[in-house]
Amino acid sequence: MTWNTTVWMPGGAVEWEPAPVSLDVSVPQSARMYSCFLGGKDNFPSDREAAGKVFAVMPSVEIGARENRRFLHRAVRHVALAGVDQFVEVGTGFPLAPNVHEIVQAICPTALVVYVDNDRMVLSHARALLTSSPEGRTAYVEADLREPEKLLARLGRVPVDLSRPVALSLVGVLPFLADADDPAGVVRCLVGALAPGSFLVLSHGTGDFAPEETRQAVEVYRSSGIGLWVRSKAEIAGLVPAGMRLKEPGVVPVHRWRPEGDRPSGYRDAEVGVYGLVARKV
Repeated sequence: MTWNTTVWMPGGAVEWEPAPVSLDVSVPQSARMYSCFLGGKDNFPSDREAAGKVFAVMPSVEIGARENRRFLHRAVRHVALAGVDQFVEVGTGFPLAPNVHEIVQAICPTALVVYVDNDRMVLSHARALLTSSPEGRTAYVEADLREPEKLLARLGRVPVDLSRPVALSLVGVLPFLADADDPAGVVRCLVGALAPGSFLVLSHGTGDFAPEETRQAVEVYRSSGIGLWVRSKAEIAGLVPAGMRLKEPGVVPVHRWRPEGDRPSGYRDAEVGVYGLVARKV
């Protein structure tokens, strides 16, 4: 079976070359496992089985997933309030309200929100993301983060105006890039194409707080055929390109990044296990 590599937009679609795809739901997949952790319905027995194995060795994995999602909501709200009206979320996964466009278009109804993923089953759910405000726009781009130049080229077809500030979200996606994929170089390439005043919203799993539980969870992913890498705080901070300024409070566990009411949730850092940051290009 093949699908066209497609950008979906209100009023039509732009197609590229056909690409082969396997829709073998007997094999677990990372976005569907994340759906399990968040209580979503876009998953299959294989995903639930693998997610259950992760839960068995790391019972707090659901906490980390939920707090990571809440961080995304707070971060994009902060950026929208700063006046940015173009958002690109890479590794969007399956729709789960509230989605980024629902948050930012409540602040800026004319905002453009582009969802990027490389999973074609996610593509089949793309239309569910396209309930934009009447004044705004949403779109979906199929692209692989490991090929940032191609990703940028396809953003230009949406079009995203790279001469104006853009908010780039890389929330929970970089752990699926090995060191050999050069995640720092990928981020540098993407941010390098953005105008001054642009923002980077980034989160990344870590083993800093619960190293043995995290090691076992990583092994579950890898034994399921899903490459996963966790990184230290220093390594995650090193993913931020030169020329960007971290917003306070810097690189912190996601539940501690500007929590609602200025009070973080009562969870321990070891229960969350994810760092988050927001940086601005100067």
